[in-house]
Amino acid sequence: MTDITASPSAWRDFLTQQGAQFDDQGQDVLGFGTAAPQSLESFVAPLTDLGLIAATGEEAAAFLHGQVTNDVQHLTADSARLAGYCSPKGRLLATLLMWRDEAGIFLQLPRALQPAIQKRLQMFILRAKAKLADVSAERAVLGLVGPATANALAEWFPVLPTAPYDKLDNSHGTVIRLADAAGSPRYQWIAAVDTLSTAWPKLVQHLKPTATLAWRLSDIRAGVPGILAATQEQFVPQMINFELIGGVNFKKGCYPGQEIVARSQYLGKLKRRTLLATIASAGARAGDEVFAAADPGQPCGMVVNAEPLDQDHALALVEMKLAAADDTVHLGAAGGPALHFHDLPYELADPQ
Repeated sequence: MTDITASPSAWRDFLTQQGAQFDDQGQDVLGFGTAAPQSLESFVAPLTDLGLIAATGEEAAAFLHGQVTNDVQHLTADSARLAGYCSPKGRLLATLLMWRDEAGIFLQLPRALQPAIQKRLQMFILRAKAKLADVSAERAVLGLVGPATANALAEWFPVLPTAPYDKLDNSHGTVIRLADAAGSPRYQWIAAVDTLSTAWPKLVQHLKPTATLAWRLSDIRAGVPGILAATQEQFVPQMINFELIGGVNFKKGCYPGQEIVARSQYLGKLKRRTLLATIASAGARAGDEVFAAADPGQPCGMVVNAEPLDQDHALALVEMKLAAADDTVHLGAAGGPALHFHDLPYELADPQ
């Protein structure tokens, strides 16, 4: 991918010209004057809430391999991987989507976490021949969901990746297929600002332009959790099902917290997992505690991610004691808004 220098506000300015409304921090696109699409409707959403770290240098792969929960040394140019970055206690500080091309290895994570995570990683480079750079302004990101995506992208990508976490690069940027949501294919297109600005008018002829939260809802439907500021250092990877969706490699070498993550995997049955739920409150947020009616005095879990579905409900991924899932579970207190659980798109398997 060609390295392009862009103004940090160039993409936001372009989207504003296209009718995008932003939140007070200028981070999330709130919409384009229309309601967010339903789960099976084809849409395109600017992922302006994401940051991007580039790792370059001949020892970049080796350095990152020793920092995150997944294999970086064998990351190929035609694939992407999830990975976690843990504290020495095995608790997640960030969840990452990573890939590589001829320019280097890229780590995508929430923009709000990116500066601190980059600074922490930088502390451990020491004498390694590796450099880290914030390239968030140089590469814009679109999330595209639904059956109309293939036609929408055909001009730039005549063939799309066929399986989750497959990746394609060409002169128009990078396309990564993510895990499906409710049977709908999902892709990210990462490219220079001018590339996506030129493509936007043609994309919205096929796909409904919508809010950033529509993509985050699709992550929740896909059962793919993301660590936010409110949930840093709350969970070992297995508590958010991260090893079930390909985010942990138990055969790789050491990384911060590796012994604790491995011990959680192999010693006894996992008693906590993350479940998919509808909550009878649109105000549910990451970090909120949940309580079982049978034991109202202490929380049985915590909201990992939540986004409003309508004025009265949120869709959420909730980490909790599996034993409490058969009880009545409420947000905030034993008498708070109720949770209604749904099947995840994958099995909650126990370690073998």
